[in-house]
Amino acid sequence: MYEDGYIGAVEWAVAGRALPGQKVSGDRSVVLDAGGGAVLFAVLDGLGHGAAAGEAADRAGQVLSENRAEPLDVLMVLCHRAMADTRGAAVSLALFSSEDRLHWLGVGNVESRVVTAGPGKPALRATALLTGGIVGYLLPPNLQTQTVAVRPGDLLLMSTDGIVDDFVDAIDLAKSTADITADILGRHAKDTDDALVLAARHRGHTDPAP
Repeated sequence: MYEDGYIGAVEWAVAGRALPGQKVSGDRSVVLDAGGGAVLFAVLDGLGHGAAAGEAADRAGQVLSENRAEPLDVLMVLCHRAMADTRGAAVSLALFSSEDRLHWLGVGNVESRVVTAGPGKPALRATALLTGGIVGYLLPPNLQTQTVAVRPGDLLLMSTDGIVDDFVDAIDLAKSTADITADILGRHAKDTDDALVLAARHRGHTDPAP
């Protein structure tokens, strides 16, 4: 599964595949225009794999689509309620705001990080602090959204635990997000799980035409 596109100044792409031998992946991504120049990204990893895991993740995806303007902590609670009769999922949310800020919140083991150009190789600028739990089953009582500053060209990467997480050094930041996600999936996906990676890059603001 490969998808890519633009929302405003944000270039994004997703690459994913099911556990080898399975027809349905339990890993899902959501990309939404949140209005006012903001873009909401979510990566959802349904517990286990297969159709039941996909159903849990789809339930959360629907909630996010219907409530995209809500704060991230509210969205996490809404996802938790919607998935109460499912297997549950690991959920990470990230919002590019219009003020060159990235807000993120994660429950479970979907990794989120910001990568920037460094001397000789990419550099890790920030990593989201994840909270233990399973959305839909056990939600932590204190959900704290974190905020980091981003610069044009910085790359947001979100990946499920089906991706081996030591891929940052091998990223070619000159490539498109579509090529970056395809490379990561091709080189770093585990054979023992569903796998999905999302990349998003803010290209910078442009002045409106007169």
